[in-house]
Amino acid sequence: MPIGPKATVLVRMISGASQQEQRRSHALTGDVRRALGGLVPLVDDPTARDILLAASGGAGRLWVDRGSGIEQVAGWAAPAAEVRKLAIQLIAAGGRHLDELNPVADVRIGDGIRVHALLDPVAVAGAALSIRLPAPRARTFGGLVAGGLCSREAAAFLTDSVAKRRNLLITGGAGSGKTTLLSALLALVPATERIVTIEDVAELRPEHPHHIALEARQANIEGVGEIGLDRLLRETLRMRPDRIVLGECRGAEIATLLSALNTGHEGGAGTLHANRIADVPARLEALGMLAGLDPQTLARQATVLDLVVHVTRANGRHRIAQLGRMRIGKNGTLEVSALAAAA
Repeated sequence: MPIGPKATVLVRMISGASQQEQRRSHALTGDVRRALGGLVPLVDDPTARDILLAASGGAGRLWVDRGSGIEQVAGWAAPAAEVRKLAIQLIAAGGRHLDELNPVADVRIGDGIRVHALLDPVAVAGAALSIRLPAPRARTFGGLVAGGLCSREAAAFLTDSVAKRRNLLITGGAGSGKTTLLSALLALVPATERIVTIEDVAELRPEHPHHIALEARQANIEGVGEIGLDRLLRETLRMRPDRIVLGECRGAEIATLLSALNTGHEGGAGTLHANRIADVPARLEALGMLAGLDPQTLARQATVLDLVVHVTRANGRHRIAQLGRMRIGKNGTLEVSALAAAA
């Protein structure tokens, strides 16, 4: 079954999309909606968080995650060539290029929909497409707390941390809610302050009147024009920021962020992939090594991070599992100690 109108009825039946919700597809161009075809109802399903397609054995298959784990969509199928075509079209809609010479790409389309695609031979069996869907409406911090994010004591502590311009590092595994929580906390920043966010693919959507979003750019097909996160961080320092936010620390740019926070830019924030809060020092050391920082030098820089907030997701719910603070251990390397404020 092709990814087109014939698939629409089947996907609509399983999506359960509410007519009352603001549809995500409204922000998509007509070409993108036509390319998605029968997948549009899934894009508009307010409960859907991820749509995953993959080709194998000449056929494409579809999965969806509504917060309780990935489920294959029974009865849905498409030719592998259609999955590949869709991947190329969505990446092109985000302003990037996907082909045999550049078989991996990551883009943002519409209002915060993130698309990651791989073609063969990188994806051995065939094209693989991952579509991360934002919440239909930005989640407020109060709404997250009411939904079980943390205790009232922890919520008050976090609200106070934003007001007192503490530097925050939000950690967690994939899909744990790091970006959702960071966006909600940034919405608590006073309207008189300027927030500049820097991301590889823009996903942060704080409800704030003075938010400047910067997004990295890959090189064009001639191999020129690339603007990386480290370059954007340097440019941000010239933009009179009150709060500097790095969407995800994943490389040598960690050194630039720590340097910026150590030169008076308080109230900054970032996210970091870590399965446990105890893994955070090792993850930071690994990134520091990419920037040429030894563990002891990194430790002296990283103590500028006032608070570590570790989030998890279980049974479809985001929860703050632990709060911690960076410190320098006896051997001069970075450690994280738990805070008394209970999540």
